[in-house]
Amino acid sequence: MEFGLSDEQRLLQESVRRFAQEEIAPVAAEYDASGEFPREIIAKAWELGLVSTQVSPEYGGVGLSSLDGCIVTEELAWGCAGICTSIMANDLGLLPIAIAGTEAQKQAWLTLLTERFSLIAFCLSEPQAGSDVAGLQLKVSKEGEDYVLDGTKCWITNGGEADFYTVFATLDPSQRHAGICAFVLHADTPGISHGKKEDKMGQRASETRVVIFDGVRVPAAQRLGAEGEGFKVAMQTLDRARPPIAAVGTGIARRALEESVAYAQERKAFGSPIGSFQAVQFMLADMAKDVEAARLLTHQSAWMVDQGLRASKHSSFAKCFATDVAMRASTDAVQVFGGNGYTKEYPVEKLMRDAKLMQIYEGTNQIQRLVIARELLR
Repeated sequence: MEFGLSDEQRLLQESVRRFAQEEIAPVAAEYDASGEFPREIIAKAWELGLVSTQVSPEYGGVGLSSLDGCIVTEELAWGCAGICTSIMANDLGLLPIAIAGTEAQKQAWLTLLTERFSLIAFCLSEPQAGSDVAGLQLKVSKEGEDYVLDGTKCWITNGGEADFYTVFATLDPSQRHAGICAFVLHADTPGISHGKKEDKMGQRASETRVVIFDGVRVPAAQRLGAEGEGFKVAMQTLDRARPPIAAVGTGIARRALEESVAYAQERKAFGSPIGSFQAVQFMLADMAKDVEAARLLTHQSAWMVDQGLRASKHSSFAKCFATDVAMRASTDAVQVFGGNGYTKEYPVEKLMRDAKLMQIYEGTNQIQRLVIARELLR
């Protein structure tokens, strides 16, 4: 049982760490304050092969494993969780194609993401169907050889910036999961429009919008999988997407730990560095052990995905634990910094705001606990 990284993985980690330190961290506060979409930074990441990382070489991609992708994601999230989310949304968006696409569909769509800088968004959540995926209401009807989409998706990462969408819709809401279909389509398809950009608490560099489908015609050749298989495709996508989400949580928590250790050595109270006091030491110790445990769970779940093993339970372990750790560690970091931690002059208040979303998206942590319990009781 080998827990160390290979030489190739270590080089990958070091290169992404430099990118995060040099390109992301210095401007993270600026993008957080303005809410501007970091297209230039994402384009630089694409040039380095850090966007759409799981597209295989036969379609022009770098073909990183799930574990390699988690190594990349942790480093990017250390720099800024919002920018990281905007980058990793491409792998989430393309997974339905990789999972359910025919060879012709993979050639047609995945190569578009590798031949030039492009973004793809994953359209699953709806105003009344977030955790309850089987309850989605975006309607799809058949007209001859085409499908027509009508309805709304919400909380779509890169919703107003993406060039393509993978979309989930239902032929009949009363059929629940049995009626769901998956599609891939160009963002400029007639009938697609966007709502306002959400003004979020954290991860403000990641654009989130409502996407509206009004009589959007989609050829049958752009359906992913058979009719009624969309729910299965969505669940398989989320199982594979949860380890990277856990990696984001680990990256946030690691940054909180590193900032806290540095501050505890510099800040003095009663004539001594605050790191010499047991109350602060215990917070640092808890952060350190939790970061290590979060990374181990993340890497284990990613390894299971790479081995083709059933990873639902362990992916939920990792996502739930690592993102809870991100929230605890960033909250404790603010406490270590005291009054300074509550100001925007220091980075830890942003970490705390960014961390909260991690417990909500890609399946709330309450849903992760349901998944875990159902797996235990199967």
